[in-house]
Amino acid sequence: MTMIEQIHRGRRHSPPRLLIYGTEGIGKSTTAAQAPNPIFIPTEDGLDQIDCCSFPLAKSLTDVEAALRALITEQHDFETVVIDSADWLERLVWDALCEQYGASSIEKVDGGYARGYIHALTHWRRLLADLSTLRNQRGMCVILLAHAKVEKFEDPEHAAYDRYSPRLHKHVTALLTEWSDAVLFATRKIITKTEDGGFGRERTIAAGLGKDGGERILRTVGSPACVAKNRYGLPAELPLSWPALMQALTEQPQPVAQPHLRLVGAEQNTNRKEH
Repeated sequence: MTMIEQIHRGRRHSPPRLLIYGTEGIGKSTTAAQAPNPIFIPTEDGLDQIDCCSFPLAKSLTDVEAALRALITEQHDFETVVIDSADWLERLVWDALCEQYGASSIEKVDGGYARGYIHALTHWRRLLADLSTLRNQRGMCVILLAHAKVEKFEDPEHAAYDRYSPRLHKHVTALLTEWSDAVLFATRKIITKTEDGGFGRERTIAAGLGKDGGERILRTVGSPACVAKNRYGLPAELPLSWPALMQALTEQPQPVAQPHLRLVGAEQNTNRKEH
């Protein structure tokens, strides 16, 4: 088969690769458990109250790699693999590097100077390669869960500001953000109002939170407030639920047909012949 014969035309209907991050208790694991027939690879203890299938708690990077290898090579009917969570998995990567180099912390791996963080990317790329194999060869959806942190972002065009991002080292965040089809920030929608604070001052308070602290949502587009992205043309905001996310994914806008430039050229040539 020639290279031209291998050209793919049109969209690829592959399972999504999602990174969902947010604050503790927002509902990340519950949302992932609603995905089609999921299997969790837990790196932190927090699935007791969720009805799901899971491997034993991974206490080392080797445990995570063994779980991925089992899903790749053994027969099963799982349709979604969930890493819960990526930031605790990062600690297992650091532990493996510290053991390999006989270092007391990731900062001192291979003599320091941030070499440990660079070496960590090698392990992450291998993990992502296994997850890609599950997606491409076993047809599995991939979900990475992570906690959120507030970081100061040095914007080259504006003054620095705080924003939410996954609680991961910046190199790993960049790698996972590039690899994922969607990076989704789980948060609560809070409405504020201003009221009289007395002595000629005003104060801002949260309003309409309800008993659960506010409507839980997914932000799908990056902004000064959070890191987010998607390749699906999703609305900027969705309810935090798997059915709502899947409905948005299946309602993607169709591409607009473009005029055929070659036809325009042919009409011009015809006009020249008539004249």
